[in-house]
Amino acid sequence: MRKQLVLVADDEPSIVRLLRAALEADGFAVVTADCGATAIAVLNAERPDIVVLDVTMPEMDGFETLRLIRSQSQTPRVPVIMLTARTGDIDKMQGFQSGADDYVTKPFNPNELLARITAVLRRGSGTSPVSPNQVLHFPDLEIDLEQRRVLVKGEEVRLSRTEWALLVQLASNQGRIMLHTELLSRIWGPEFRDEAQYLRTWVSRLRAKLEPDTSDASIISTFPGMGYRLEPPREEAQQEKGESEDVNREGQ
Repeated sequence: MRKQLVLVADDEPSIVRLLRAALEADGFAVVTADCGATAIAVLNAERPDIVVLDVTMPEMDGFETLRLIRSQSQTPRVPVIMLTARTGDIDKMQGFQSGADDYVTKPFNPNELLARITAVLRRGSGTSPVSPNQVLHFPDLEIDLEQRRVLVKGEEVRLSRTEWALLVQLASNQGRIMLHTELLSRIWGPEFRDEAQYLRTWVSRLRAKLEPDTSDASIISTFPGMGYRLEPPREEAQQEKGESEDVNREGQ
């Protein structure tokens, strides 16, 4: 059985040695890079299953490296965990906005990083619990759960693996409050069931992509201290969509 391959991109030799030892002891194969340009080259040559990417590297930092990774038309989309000594929320949001799947700050516990790597890989390989042919229509928003597509005002919006996993869970249970612990355990694993603030960050990111220009009530409702609920599409929105499709067919 092929071992899952991790690319570790960090210019600190001690960090690279630590991560290589921890990852190989946990059954992963490891390739390394000490700068952004080398990371891109190794990524294209080796096609790792996941990348652990340091933010502070010489010449090209981790944010720019990540933007280049995301600009490449790679299928499947490789997940990336940012690794950095920067602890500010602004830096974390910059990483997420650049397309990171997770963000771990230094100093870190190798076991925590291993847990996060496992969780990200689990999200990417998990099967969808939704029924096939299910398409949800909201004003200016269409969620196609079978085709894994999201359209906002007719334009496709790209979601990260984590954002998609979160959306699938909410959409699969539309109209029902999903508890914080339930979402965290299903998406990240039981070891993250108490990370409510972590979940809030991802829900905020998902909302920003699904409803970028609206000030109306969100389709994802918050229940403080409990969880979140994806509101079912209004019947009239579904009906209008169906009538529009009928008219289009008649005119063809």
